[in-house]
Amino acid sequence: MTTFVDRVELHVAAGNGGHGCASVHREKFKPLGGPDGGNGGRGGDVTLVVDQDVTTLLEYHHSPHRKATNGKPGEGGNRSGKDGTDLVLPVPDGTVVMDKHGNVLADLVGQGTTFVAGQGGRGGLGNAALASARRKAPGFALLGVPGIARDVVLELKTVADVALVGYPSAGKSSLISVLSAAKPKIADYPFTTLVPNLGVVTAGSTVYTIADVPGLIPGASEGRGLGLEFLRHVERCSVLVHVLDTATLESDRDPATDLDVIEAELRAYGAGLEDRPRIVVLNKIDVPDGRDLAEMIRPELESRGYQVFEVSAVSHEGLRELSYALAKIVAETRAAQPVQESTRVVIRPQAVDDAGFTVTAEEEGLFRVRGEKPERWVRQTDFSNDEAVGYLADRLNRLGVEDQLLKAGAKPGDGVAIGSEDDAVVFDWEPTMAAGAEMLGRRGEDHRFDAPRAAVTRRRDKQAERDDVEEEYRGFDPFQ
Repeated sequence: MTTFVDRVELHVAAGNGGHGCASVHREKFKPLGGPDGGNGGRGGDVTLVVDQDVTTLLEYHHSPHRKATNGKPGEGGNRSGKDGTDLVLPVPDGTVVMDKHGNVLADLVGQGTTFVAGQGGRGGLGNAALASARRKAPGFALLGVPGIARDVVLELKTVADVALVGYPSAGKSSLISVLSAAKPKIADYPFTTLVPNLGVVTAGSTVYTIADVPGLIPGASEGRGLGLEFLRHVERCSVLVHVLDTATLESDRDPATDLDVIEAELRAYGAGLEDRPRIVVLNKIDVPDGRDLAEMIRPELESRGYQVFEVSAVSHEGLRELSYALAKIVAETRAAQPVQESTRVVIRPQAVDDAGFTVTAEEEGLFRVRGEKPERWVRQTDFSNDEAVGYLADRLNRLGVEDQLLKAGAKPGDGVAIGSEDDAVVFDWEPTMAAGAEMLGRRGEDHRFDAPRAAVTRRRDKQAERDDVEEEYRGFDPFQ
């Protein structure tokens, strides 16, 4: 049964925004009292947050589809819809978020670090919010914007200061068990460790983490064995520790050859590990043949520039010196790193000549409009409502879309597509639509208001006539 997963593909979908409401206030003696449709609620976000209590991506391996709730639609009486609930997904420290093409979107390191993987759609405005001095009684409302839905790849890279690498059965799990409080599985057969193990070591005033990476073999960087699956866990470490077996029973192996093979695999994998400090640990010197071999090979390794330690996980010989040497390197690495500054908000103002959209001529008679505003406005438009379509045309005209179409060479009757090829609204362009669109009637006015207003005007005229007559004959005595 799988208990550790460090790479998953997650399908996230943020909540859709609720639709705005087109409503007219009604009460006794006031059947059409004006627009009172409320706004739709915002859709919920999908947010990834680092949680130190989570150590694996196993939960998302079993349930890769995650969706936030939608916003509620607006209602009459100026009642806005309820916002959707945000979906918070805990991930381990060191999780890298990528798109399906391998582009890094976020590197989540540190407790509480967040990344919005899917942003909820904004709610549509109700007709009360759309009312203005020019458009007093809108007979339409805006639709809610769909939430962002996409596929992301989560890849866990262990956050550790020290990484133990070496052949299977070299004694890495035994070392981490005696250096820290970690309790990895230890047995006398290869590939006992199937997942990286983390331990915390205290040496003097320095506290650091140490990771036991599953055994590497020749060809690991190309996918052989388990190495390719776990080489990513050494990318963040400050120091690499080569654990070499001095008591191996395989006649074709020796510590120097093992070191060369592992170094070759690290170079083939890349990831910028060339500049990491290295330490060589000659393990299992509690075995007589192992101690002899360690004493024999040590001068050769030191001549290569390595700092070498002879240790035994069984007798604990040499472990104290090794622990303090690692603590010294970790402390120096931390001191050399720049001080982490608090999170800053980077503001990138829009260029003066940036219209916020582009118009490109594609095939003969087809022009495509791309931009955040035009595409969002199209998604918010109810195309079954002529007044809403007219409102969209007015907005596009004010943005300058029609002028850019004319400059691009568009002629009446040409096709105009707003949006990407997969999700676009295509219509035949008529320049007069942006200027008047008489066929849609007076935009922004509800004709249901015309009859009541005319009746009120007639009543006021009649009352004024009666008042004039009374004023004229006031004090007149017909018997004089």
